[in-house]
Amino acid sequence: MQERFVSGHYLTACVRSQSYTHLSRGKLDPLISPGTERRSVGTSERRNDGTMRTSRNLKFLAAALALVVGLGTLGFHYIEGWPWFDGFYMVITTLTTIGDQTHSLSHAGRVFNVIIILGGVSLVFLAIGSLTQALLEFELQNFFGRRRMERDIGRLSGHYIICGAGRVGRSAARELARRPAQFVIVENNESKAQKFASENWLMLVGDATQEQTLRDAQIDRAGGLVAATTTDATNLYIVLTARSLNPNLRIIARASEEMAEKHLRSAGADSVVSPYIFAGQRIAHSFLRPHVVSFLDAATTHLGMDLEIGEVPITPRSPCAGTTIETSRIRQDRGVIILAIKRQAGMRFNPAPDDRIVAGDFLIAMGEPQQLRELEQTAGSQASELKS
Repeated sequence: MQERFVSGHYLTACVRSQSYTHLSRGKLDPLISPGTERRSVGTSERRNDGTMRTSRNLKFLAAALALVVGLGTLGFHYIEGWPWFDGFYMVITTLTTIGDQTHSLSHAGRVFNVIIILGGVSLVFLAIGSLTQALLEFELQNFFGRRRMERDIGRLSGHYIICGAGRVGRSAARELARRPAQFVIVENNESKAQKFASENWLMLVGDATQEQTLRDAQIDRAGGLVAATTTDATNLYIVLTARSLNPNLRIIARASEEMAEKHLRSAGADSVVSPYIFAGQRIAHSFLRPHVVSFLDAATTHLGMDLEIGEVPITPRSPCAGTTIETSRIRQDRGVIILAIKRQAGMRFNPAPDDRIVAGDFLIAMGEPQQLRELEQTAGSQASELKS
């Protein structure tokens, strides 16, 4: 399994669970709705098309100029009988409007030179214009792109802050983008941040250990923070800073060393994930329980089976509240298997048909994605973040 972001509360260690509850105030923010995502991709595609078109124009003009230089050199050599270098020099001085004439021209040479002037000089000015246009477009796109990203980040609410665009941070971002869910990545390396411009992710270049950077990421309105830099010391400082700015924030930290877990928890992290420990467990399970691992792969990565494991919250107004597993007819009507019921008292695995479902419960269910969404609608809940 690839290195990925996991948590005991938001994402399980062995399965990529998807919650079917909306983000803030019971609905997806327009910024991250599927339609908006498609529009963002379309904008990126148009921007890439414009860049490719400008690049093609510059290549065409460069090739045309090279052709003019070559034809001019040949023309002066055969028409005037000049040496090759003199013909080449004459073409260059003509195209650059210097006008330094090495030899006198015959009538045929003057006519040929007029053709070189009309064609070559026009191409030179076109190339200069295209290059200037490309530079202006690049600078304007960068400027307005930063302004637009700042406005989008300023409108975030109930989002996630991913500190660090390394392998763990990128994996977490891809999982959140797949839902989709609101998030912003904070990365202090600008060149690394530029690599993900094509992903249409919100990127904030800055030091996540600084309070102002986290305030710019709207930490006061955030729903969670991931400290996923490559060093435990940096993650520890990020956790301390984030906890002081938002005491109610859900914080998940990456730990490279086993001893760092207790320090990160003491600093305020709600959950600590060690990618190396998880990878080792995965390898051992692949030897000892290969069929279990294959099943989890099918349920989490859709390899051969359109299957998901999700979490459906039961609200007080849900028609499922107050019913039992059997009378709710979830299995019969939706084809969804209830694996467990999570409530404050603990987790009840493999609930019996007469087990009662009450408001505040979370149903850990397995089924096809469409079936789970139908169950979410039936339960009367809206998509929000996974809760413990």
